[in-house]
Amino acid sequence: MPISVKVFASASSWIESSALDQCHQVAALDGMVHVAGMPDLHPGKGAPIGAAMLSTVLYPFLAGSDIGCGIAVYPIGLRKAVPERLARRFPDLDAEPDPGDPAWDAIDRAELGDHLDGFGTVGRGNHFVELARIEKPAPGHGLSDGDLVLIVHSGSRGLGERILRAHTERHGAGPAADPEAYLAAHDAAVRWGSLNRRMIAERVADALGTRIGEPIVDESHNLVERVDGHYLHRKGAARGDGRDVLIAGTRGTRSYLVAAHAGAEANFSVAHGAGRKMSRSDALKRGQAKHTVDELRRTPLGSLVVCGDRQLLFEEAPTAYKRIEQVIGDLTDHGLATTICATVPLVTYKTPDRGRRP
Repeated sequence: MPISVKVFASASSWIESSALDQCHQVAALDGMVHVAGMPDLHPGKGAPIGAAMLSTVLYPFLAGSDIGCGIAVYPIGLRKAVPERLARRFPDLDAEPDPGDPAWDAIDRAELGDHLDGFGTVGRGNHFVELARIEKPAPGHGLSDGDLVLIVHSGSRGLGERILRAHTERHGAGPAADPEAYLAAHDAAVRWGSLNRRMIAERVADALGTRIGEPIVDESHNLVERVDGHYLHRKGAARGDGRDVLIAGTRGTRSYLVAAHAGAEANFSVAHGAGRKMSRSDALKRGQAKHTVDELRRTPLGSLVVCGDRQLLFEEAPTAYKRIEQVIGDLTDHGLATTICATVPLVTYKTPDRGRRP
């Protein structure tokens, strides 16, 4: 019986053939039942990103190395936001917090286990922290137009990589030899990633002289779940089983908070972001020919990007990603999600930009 592969994207969406090939390669794995590709689908290292994969067998490589990576959204107690002023006040989130940092008061250190490396830091790649404004919220969600929120996209730092490496060194891309042992370590990494997002948010709020509230959203998009005796692997796909999810745009566009209501055909999942349409090397080459550094540090929306890594600025340029409006439109048209509101960036932090005035 052929394994089903379903991609929830319209004919006008940008979906690379190599990403589709990876979906079918995954579908050929022993025990695979159904592969659902999201409209942000793009090729990854050995497995597609933007996919939810249901199997009777647990494959650690399908969730990848950044177990627990996800996005949290916190209400933040700022009445007025002047991007130029606030951008200067973001802390250095490449550096781990001092032992006496007041942000530790919000964290149960016992839940971190024996892994502290990188805790309270954002990391590189597409990770970010963003101060944003709520725009045109739908009624009934407790949000008002103009409310400010803090968005944190980060994961388990080196912990998830350590867990995956312990598996791949012995079993490569094969199944988990001991699913229960893997899931115990995996679940700890998912929790670690959530605590890391909270720590980052607390550090930023403290630097801005305010506080954050309880998260509106805190959802991982790299994880494995048990579903009716099966293993549901998500790589760059968020849980869409009746919860709210923040689907990230780029650092020069809006992001969207949605109410997700995906069914079994979509493996109860929705997209996690805009999804890359260029490799990092292509984005760097094309970006340097098309943009200046200053153009990427101040976006068409008027927001500021704090990033001292010039190469990363080009790799993460908005043009390197699919159109977030297309992704949201595909999810809506396929009945997987309903838009609650947009978030408009004011300040996006990637890496410290020491010595520069925005």
